[in-house]
Amino acid sequence: MIGKCHALSSCCFHTIVDASLLLPAGNLLEQSSFLTPKEIAAFKTIGLSTYGDLLMHLPKRHEDRRQFDAFPVMPTAHAVCLRGMVIDARSMRFSSSYAAYEAIILNGSGGVFGSNKITCRWFNMPFLSKMLAAGHEVIVYGKVKDFKGKLVIDHPEFEIIRDEGAESIHVDRIVPIYKNVSGIAQRRLREIQHLLLHRVNPASFAFPIDVSPGRDRFADLRLAHFPEDLAEAQQARRRFALEEFFALQLNVVWRRARHFDVAGRVLGRKTTLLKAFYESLPFDLTGAQKRSIKEILADMRSPRPMNRLLQGDVGSGKTFVAMAAMLLAIDSGCQAALMAPTQILAEQHYLTFRKWLAPLGVRLSLRTGNREEQSHAHEEGDAQIIIGTHALLYDASAFPDLGFVVIDEQHKFGVSQRARLISHGVKPDVLVMTATPIPRTLTLTLYGDLDVSVLDERPANRGKVITALRKDPKITDITAFLKQHLTEGRQAYLVYPLVEESETVKAESATEAFAKWQKRLKPHSTGLLHGKMSAEEKEQTMQAFRAGEIHALVSTTVIEVGVDVPNANIMIIHHAERFGLAQLHQLRGRIGRGEHKSYCILLTDSKTPEALEKLQALVDSHDGFVIAEVDLRLRGPGDVLGTAQSGIADLKFADFLADPTLLREARALADEVIARDPHLDQQHAALRPWISEELALREQRD
Repeated sequence: MIGKCHALSSCCFHTIVDASLLLPAGNLLEQSSFLTPKEIAAFKTIGLSTYGDLLMHLPKRHEDRRQFDAFPVMPTAHAVCLRGMVIDARSMRFSSSYAAYEAIILNGSGGVFGSNKITCRWFNMPFLSKMLAAGHEVIVYGKVKDFKGKLVIDHPEFEIIRDEGAESIHVDRIVPIYKNVSGIAQRRLREIQHLLLHRVNPASFAFPIDVSPGRDRFADLRLAHFPEDLAEAQQARRRFALEEFFALQLNVVWRRARHFDVAGRVLGRKTTLLKAFYESLPFDLTGAQKRSIKEILADMRSPRPMNRLLQGDVGSGKTFVAMAAMLLAIDSGCQAALMAPTQILAEQHYLTFRKWLAPLGVRLSLRTGNREEQSHAHEEGDAQIIIGTHALLYDASAFPDLGFVVIDEQHKFGVSQRARLISHGVKPDVLVMTATPIPRTLTLTLYGDLDVSVLDERPANRGKVITALRKDPKITDITAFLKQHLTEGRQAYLVYPLVEESETVKAESATEAFAKWQKRLKPHSTGLLHGKMSAEEKEQTMQAFRAGEIHALVSTTVIEVGVDVPNANIMIIHHAERFGLAQLHQLRGRIGRGEHKSYCILLTDSKTPEALEKLQALVDSHDGFVIAEVDLRLRGPGDVLGTAQSGIADLKFADFLADPTLLREARALADEVIARDPHLDQQHAALRPWISEELALREQRD
């Protein structure tokens, strides 16, 4: 049966089949007669247990195998799909733990490709020698780059072309490409899906709500797998993206509705400390800071708990807004806590708070995994503001009356961690902060349950930052530039992507570079900072850098967030192409924090158009929101968001997050459902299982 079905074209979807012979989508894979036990186990490993689950394992992309890309003669900015013949293949071993398998591909027209033939390489995958050999006709997919004068594709996707029937589903048509399932080849996975689309009863493949009236859901499923043209596939995928985003927004709207149901505490009536804080500042706050403080104050005076996001670019002054809000809380008689993701950032906040708030008589405490400190004697009373890392999660005794919670760089924490800190208080007001600009098109999805304040101005007392891109610069020129500024009394960061030398990544490491810069920059002092150092070592190094005892700091991205040394006005980022655009912007935010003109120099030896476009975007703009939009366009939402955002990392249709119309449709539909059935226990009771377990439990606790 399998052999017969996989040779059919998509036209056979229209064949009339007796519905009584079709299988329910809810059937377990174990009930299948056409899957092997190994295949069933492989599918269950990635969470696919039923026919319906398997059919919703949609293609990650499609290849138009009616025509292929021409073999390129230079590196490509985007992946290409090539059909050709393997003329040579060999294994290479560089060390006991580092090997590669290499295949040379000629174009499928039979002509010799000459000096520009494509070399495909796979590292540490020895089993490929048993799969791919000279004489195989293959389809390869990947991005072409230049490596020592030859064109290569590293770790391309590939498929060996067999003798195909007249109506094969593998070639000469638009072919689905699925996310890999360990132990199941693409061809076999394609055949299984094609077979299932004939075997499963369409009536059993339903969604609790019809998000696309007028369109047949199972017909869209067929088009999402095996379309006649790419536009059909995209339209079908959009339907399932809308379903997925509706489920996500349903949780967001549910959470927001439950939040409005809860009675909180009223804070912020007294403003004595806030006024004293304003008067103590030697500068005026920006209009955006004042606006955000007013928005926070209105929330604090509301009878419901505050749940607000403070989003601001690097250097926009979020910390001073947080200070003002926490002063309003402690003036109301309760405690405030600030949780930061790293010890360096927590200590930086503690020093900043102590500088500005201790003179006002505010009692401060620092608590991290390695250090405890306070600005007052025990006899004076409990700390009013407690600043710390994850250590705050495990010390409920420190919070007799926690009424205000600030979570900095909130995307670094899991939902359960945030909830644990909040649980130390009684319905506290919550302010979450992020210095990572989120593209405006994603805010509704990520923070749809929060009120949002945006800091879109920089304080007036900040120096100008000049960003420049330098390709293959002379080390003598860099050294001379650094020495000039160090001699004038400034300080510098020298950032590297690696802590130590790597066999697989050809880039200089911070540890290697440190010894070299010590010699180059004499008599100026050079320090080293990276994530593998102990907390005590990192703190000693940062103290010395803040004090000016270290003039140049060789570092990894451990300085990305929270380091504030106004005298440091130079940042040189080596192998800049290896960093993400948002990460580069965060790093650049460590300079320009004082009055001196600052310089961010991006060094690269990359020649790929995509890398150079990314780096040029940083040169062209200092607006984090503009840069975030560019990053979204270049990498797509899935890569931009990574795995940090709970509920986002596992989205099947993350590419549609850049579609604001779709997001608005999903939100409007979720709003309508909750408005009609606030507790999902009436006409929309079938949607209740779509509410995450955590939210349901939280509702029960409340």
